[in-house]
Amino acid sequence: MALTDTGLTDLAHRLLTVPGVIGVVLGGSRARGTHTEDSDTDLGLYYRTPLDTGRLGELAVEVAGPGAGVTATGDWGPWVDGGGWLRIDGHPVDWLYRDTDRVHRCWADAEQGRYAFHVQAGHPLGVPDFLYPGELALSRILADPTGELERLRRRALVFPRPLAEALVAGLWEADFLIGSARKAVSRGDSAYVAGCLFRIAGVCAHALHGAAGRWLINEKGAVAAAAMLPGAPERFKPRMDAVFAAVDGDPVRLSSAIDLIADLVLETTDACAMMLR
Repeated sequence: MALTDTGLTDLAHRLLTVPGVIGVVLGGSRARGTHTEDSDTDLGLYYRTPLDTGRLGELAVEVAGPGAGVTATGDWGPWVDGGGWLRIDGHPVDWLYRDTDRVHRCWADAEQGRYAFHVQAGHPLGVPDFLYPGELALSRILADPTGELERLRRRALVFPRPLAEALVAGLWEADFLIGSARKAVSRGDSAYVAGCLFRIAGVCAHALHGAAGRWLINEKGAVAAAAMLPGAPERFKPRMDAVFAAVDGDPVRLSSAIDLIADLVLETTDACAMMLR
């Protein structure tokens, strides 16, 4: 069974005893209330350097048993950072490091409409730097003795208009990639075309979320989430599915896939313009 809310709060306060940890938040499906008994529990460990990962590893053993451990900061890559995959009372619990000062910087950029997608293993589209304030906005705070995280979370609950406009303006890349993909059709280069199409789908999903004032913090399910937004292009997901179903080495089918997604880009642009009015 999953940890109870009381158990999670108790664990959060134990984590606060680790030097460097300034707060703990509950993220993922459990924070949103969409979890099942099989869902992992994601705990964000917000820290300021130096984080005592030695003591944190000892605590991991205390709560999860022999063999449990944590990484050094940065071991999981520049944007996922680090943490630990644990089993506590038989339930999977992920500890995820978040550098609090970096979260503040990413929020400041988001407020000004600045963003970028960053290379990170496990994230084929790339990690958007606004992921950090977005996941805090969608989280439930378990321990925050100074109130710093709650103050930032409340601000991030209002999606920044400049970021929304920047994400919609980012649709230029979708148009550029359509042209790039067409150049690979005659060679039957399905891998390259598929890469372009995936990037286009991600750019559209983020633009639609931005225009709707909603945080999108996960590539998984991004198209389905975009399809559920009020004002999204009609049948957005099944039409996007049809795009990828047409990808093979046949130039005729590759051209058809590109034509299908080109129509979706046009409709996404119009939908975003309507949402931003």
